[in-house]
Amino acid sequence: MQNVQRIVLVDFGAQYTQLIARRVREAKVFCEVVSYLTPLSEILDKKPVGIILSGGPASVLDADAPHIDPAIYEQGIPVLGICYGMQLTAYTLGGTVERAAQREYGRIPVDFDVTSPLFADMKAQSIAWMSHTFHVTRAPEGFSSIAHSENCAFCAMANPEKRIYAVQFHPEVTHSEEGQKVITNFLYNVCGCTGDWTMSAFIDNAIQSIREQVGPDGRVMLGLSGGVDSSVAAALISRAIGERLTCVYVDHGFMRKNETESVREVFTKQFPVNLVIVDARERFMNKLAGVSDPETKRKLIGGEFVYCFADEAKKLEGVEFLAQGTIYPDVIESGSVKGSAVIKSHHNVGGLPADVRAKFTGGLVEPIRMLFKDEVRRVGEELGMPRDMVWRQPFPGPGLAIRIMGDITADKLETVRESDAILREEVALAGLDRDINQYFTVLTNTRTVGVMGDERTHDFVLAIRAVTTDDFMTVDWARLPYDLLAKVSARIVNEVPRVNRVVYDITTKPPATVEWE
Repeated sequence: MQNVQRIVLVDFGAQYTQLIARRVREAKVFCEVVSYLTPLSEILDKKPVGIILSGGPASVLDADAPHIDPAIYEQGIPVLGICYGMQLTAYTLGGTVERAAQREYGRIPVDFDVTSPLFADMKAQSIAWMSHTFHVTRAPEGFSSIAHSENCAFCAMANPEKRIYAVQFHPEVTHSEEGQKVITNFLYNVCGCTGDWTMSAFIDNAIQSIREQVGPDGRVMLGLSGGVDSSVAAALISRAIGERLTCVYVDHGFMRKNETESVREVFTKQFPVNLVIVDARERFMNKLAGVSDPETKRKLIGGEFVYCFADEAKKLEGVEFLAQGTIYPDVIESGSVKGSAVIKSHHNVGGLPADVRAKFTGGLVEPIRMLFKDEVRRVGEELGMPRDMVWRQPFPGPGLAIRIMGDITADKLETVRESDAILREEVALAGLDRDINQYFTVLTNTRTVGVMGDERTHDFVLAIRAVTTDDFMTVDWARLPYDLLAKVSARIVNEVPRVNRVVYDITTKPPATVEWE
């Protein structure tokens, strides 16, 4: 992202780091996350128009607390410290940080100095989200308090001359009533941002970058899953280099209804590429014959998928680049901060055999690696991709295989596939498909007695799972209208063979997971 204004967010291990970056981008300003260990020279090379210092779990008074080069405050670049970032700013510049006599946590009324550019056009008092044991008791020289609460004299401090601001609360969370206004004020009133981060600008920039990286004759291979990330990456690369992109789509037989057909339609007509569809349905079914253990299913499917992709890669000649649908949370969660957990690794490349990886001498093409999921979807919309593909729900790699309890058969696959299609159709007709984050059916391995017509039946119980969430770390069950549930249940038992009972999963995560297996 060479041609847009940039905010650098220095990460001190905060749980809200991604959320801060997203809030900045929602204000149409590009934001990049870096570790606090990043040398100041590298930060300055990015030419940021502003710097944000995140929160974090440490105390600045700890012997091993994370710190930053004090010279960052002398560059003339606006700085905003948040929570730990505020305490670090005060401590580094000569102020005092002490353990609070009254710890503040949760929704706290805060009085704001609305004459400050950081709080312009805000209410004089509103609710802010606090989460701290330590706080600033004396500001550094040149700073003054611009917000306070009943127990905290320095809920925010400022040195307007140096354009350094800091807040003790978390403006990035929705619990802070005017938090987004604080972030927007910093960006526009303090940093002078112009709002040049748009998805149309990103697309133009990405296409240019792909062409520069691949060159006029370079060829690219991409593993296309049919998911949002790989599909948007494929569409972008197609726009940049056309049929010099080869997409390999492995149909393992566990996709939802009509998904393979949708992939074929989009990537042969709308975004024409060299599309290779590998019909591996029989291969996977044979591999999973008689397997009931869910973890064994996952490992067998994952391993077989790699083998299928590797087999196709070996057949291609003259392909120097491997493309992936890596997105920004993958990058951040791969361990950007010392001491933080590695939540994800870049398994796409790592899972390939060494001889296949060596084939791609040009390296990786990752056109959406700087985007969050909501931005990826907006790019897909800008590119004119089908709505069903852009707003496709999270779908596990093993697909419907882990939405069938017990062993997998062709009949069971058909049952869960058809029931899932009915649920998705009815939720969409009810206008709730954008309100529910994930919803699907699960074929249990429990049979119950039922009556259909004048006959006794002994068929399967089918479960419906529908959840709402912001981050999938915790989820709540969706309160689907009873009339909708009734309609879905009636259609499933009437239209889908081998099901005589439908139940609704009303368990949160935790204790349950989203998927059943």
